[in-house]
Amino acid sequence: MWQGPIEKMDAHRFRIPKSYRKDMNMDGLLFTSEGMLPTILQDEACEQVANVATLPGLAGPSMAMPDVHWGYGFPIGGVAATLYDEGGVVSPGGVGFDINCGVRLLSTSLTQEEVLPKVKELTDELFLNVPSGIGSKARIRVGARELDEILATGAKWAVSQGYGYERDLTRMEEGGGMEDADPDQVSSKAKSRGMPQVGSLGAGNHFLEIQRVESIYDTDTARIMGVREIGQIMVMIHTGSRGLGYQVCQDQVRGLEDLYHGKDRSYHSERFGITIPDRQLVAAPLGSREADSYLGAMRSAANYAWANRQLITHWTRGSFMNVLGGDHPDMDIELVYDIAHNIAKVEEHDIEGRRREVCVHRKGATRAFGPGRPEIPSEYGDVGQPVLIPGDMGTASYLLVGTETAMRTTFGSTCHGAGRVMSRSMAIKSFRPQKVIDMLSSKGIYVRANSPKVISEEAPDAYKDIDAVIEVAHGSGLSKKVAKMVPIAVVKG
Repeated sequence: MWQGPIEKMDAHRFRIPKSYRKDMNMDGLLFTSEGMLPTILQDEACEQVANVATLPGLAGPSMAMPDVHWGYGFPIGGVAATLYDEGGVVSPGGVGFDINCGVRLLSTSLTQEEVLPKVKELTDELFLNVPSGIGSKARIRVGARELDEILATGAKWAVSQGYGYERDLTRMEEGGGMEDADPDQVSSKAKSRGMPQVGSLGAGNHFLEIQRVESIYDTDTARIMGVREIGQIMVMIHTGSRGLGYQVCQDQVRGLEDLYHGKDRSYHSERFGITIPDRQLVAAPLGSREADSYLGAMRSAANYAWANRQLITHWTRGSFMNVLGGDHPDMDIELVYDIAHNIAKVEEHDIEGRRREVCVHRKGATRAFGPGRPEIPSEYGDVGQPVLIPGDMGTASYLLVGTETAMRTTFGSTCHGAGRVMSRSMAIKSFRPQKVIDMLSSKGIYVRANSPKVISEEAPDAYKDIDAVIEVAHGSGLSKKVAKMVPIAVVKG
């Protein structure tokens, strides 16, 4: 439990002053509320926020989004930017193991009245066509050469193979593929783990949901983003880079750990001249051979995740057509947006009146660029970037939009989900799978899962209240509410 100082700045911002510890280079900044703060103080997340504030070359405070909770090195929900040309570093702990775990939202022209009579059949078709679960293997098989193309180009590879449309690429962060990916930095073990899993959902908090629009808060922005009416059917896909991304992180962390020595909150690298309080924060100076290796491998894993979600999108479209195409041949299943969390990106931001290049770590955090940024699809340029924040199984998910406030205060970042309040092991002990299924069924939500254990792990009560998290994101101005969706069917690993 956190015992250090917390200073209230306003209704949604709380500060850990850098005077708390002599090794802190910046303040810690928490975006939360009075009501949510006690939960945050229960675990080690605040100490991790303070630890991140010790990294060299920080361009601003070490930040925590309202869904923050304890993680590896960085807290989940942590954001930190380091100056590319003034001693900044990149830390794998600031990205995590599920590189580019991300969210994709599809709009349709269908209504709940049209889908509900066949929702079980449709969900079963999706469960059949989209492999899910621990160790799940994809419907397609790729060889070593094809995998390297995926790592180098991301979703572009999937579209070139007929899995989707060119217009899909314009609705993805980074166009569905980061430049300067380097497949040669991805180990053979990582590639062997990733080869059979391209186009699979995985387990844990990953999901594929059929959702209906429950509320629209900003009609004009919603319409631009393809949300037209209450009761409209949407589809949300949440997954990442599977075993390949995990192995990339593990490989890179091990390599960097060999360069740090010490114990008891003081680990030093003579090669880099860096001292850190937690070995999980191992970092390499930007521009160094080690940093380039990590970023090349991380970008490759991110590209794998975009290809993964593109394949799932293709099979989702096919499943809808197989089940509903006879009655509704024109369903207009379009990609609204695809957004990454768990990623480090080199971006330009205004810092103290100057345009600076920084490496922004977003771990369990989502980009939320405001209007006018060239990275945003042209159709969204006047309103801002779509922001997708999923809830946990059985609760609401939100479509929001990025803001100028986020650009000024968080390097264009916001939260990424509800955030756990209970470990997976505790959730398994606390919630019987059938009881969770029955509860969801009573709310009109049909669930297909590959494992009973994941039903318990992902029980709604294991997470924070998504509505409270969104109110902080909206109230603080980091992202503004556009629409709220609730599930009618869930596919889990």
